[in-house]
Amino acid sequence: MPGAPRKQPEPSGPGSGADLYALCQRLYPIVRSITGNGVRETLRILHEHIDLDIHEVPSGTRVFDWTVPMEWNVSEAHVTSDTGQRVIDLRDHSLHLVSYSEPVRTRVTLEQLQAHLHSLPEHPDWIPYRTSYYSPSWGFCLQHTRRLALQPGSYDVVIDASLQPGSLTYGEFVVPGESSREMLISTHICHPSLANDNLSGIAVATMLAKSLALRSRRPHYTYRFLFIPATIGAITWLARNEARARLAIGGLVLSGIGDAGPLTYKRSRAGNSTTDRVLERVLRRTTGDHRIEDFSPYGYDERQFNSPGINLPVGCLMRTPFGRYPEYHTSADNLDLVTGPALAQALAVCSTALDELDLVRTFTNLAPHCEPQLGRRGLYDDLGGDNDRKSAQMALLWLLSYSDGKHSTLDISDKSGLSLEILDRAAARLQAAGLLGPHRPGD
Repeated sequence: MPGAPRKQPEPSGPGSGADLYALCQRLYPIVRSITGNGVRETLRILHEHIDLDIHEVPSGTRVFDWTVPMEWNVSEAHVTSDTGQRVIDLRDHSLHLVSYSEPVRTRVTLEQLQAHLHSLPEHPDWIPYRTSYYSPSWGFCLQHTRRLALQPGSYDVVIDASLQPGSLTYGEFVVPGESSREMLISTHICHPSLANDNLSGIAVATMLAKSLALRSRRPHYTYRFLFIPATIGAITWLARNEARARLAIGGLVLSGIGDAGPLTYKRSRAGNSTTDRVLERVLRRTTGDHRIEDFSPYGYDERQFNSPGINLPVGCLMRTPFGRYPEYHTSADNLDLVTGPALAQALAVCSTALDELDLVRTFTNLAPHCEPQLGRRGLYDDLGGDNDRKSAQMALLWLLSYSDGKHSTLDISDKSGLSLEILDRAAARLQAAGLLGPHRPGD
């Protein structure tokens, strides 16, 4: 299998670069598509880390304007020359077969075979990734150098595949919070041996969910992790969970997050959602080099979550955006393209972002007629634990001034320059004193 793993210097342990990279290694050889046993095998491996709920949605189920397709599985696929040599074999690389190829057993001439072959003349040693989900056909992908070496003659083509009623499979993991309002974290699990797109997203999402679930303190928001086939998986989940989706206040798609490029955040369609603002703050503070891009209706599953009828402000965190690195959707997107340090940094940024998102609240001042007397409530005397007494005092005043049910602590942080952590501690003091209460509508 091409793409031998490089050694990773990070120490082992949950969430380390070595741990993330090892998960990518383990998932790399699996033949995956939008349905089938490859997806199930992938989810079984993830279940060793997090207690996934596995959902099976029957073929033929109507999901908005789409229909869940037939289930596809393949046991073998190869092309053999009339000399007995297997010139293409799925066992050598999972990209050799066009995904969702129909079952075939036939004998063809080289000219007939060429009509079913895909290669990259500009990258003659790479295998392209091709699919045929919704247009019945069959085909093979191979290196262009190997294609040019094919000799005239007859070729036996075998694709031992099944395309029949079954189901679409996806995984879901929930970390319950104090609030029913949710943050959605999604990653696609359908691509075969493509390390950056998207074993990197799968690994980071899995370890992020695992670390969040292991924390002793219950989060404020509920965090829902989705491990779904691209496009049809997101559409299927949304069609089955419209009411639940309305509970979400934002979210994040993780994909292509393990290469050497700087972290890139693609905003939601709203452009200024809580998720957008927090991710941009965290990236500015924690990375020396990053990019921010506006939403476009082309890309990963953020385009489904942001569609007008759903209108869920989900952004996308990646490194080099899809289609902008030459290895994209080729066999060169192998285990040499991703690194432990890149995966570990992405996980750290995501973890920090969720920590900050969890501190974003909206409060109501319960004593809004002028400034309440803080001294007689002991609030000024209760500031000794803060390193910056002045900031802690100002946090009380900023909260009382802007807690009108319309401004969140993120808004107040932006206006005041105070951190969400300082505002959170101040809000706890004001609540204990009966001066501040949660803004109830929608919570």
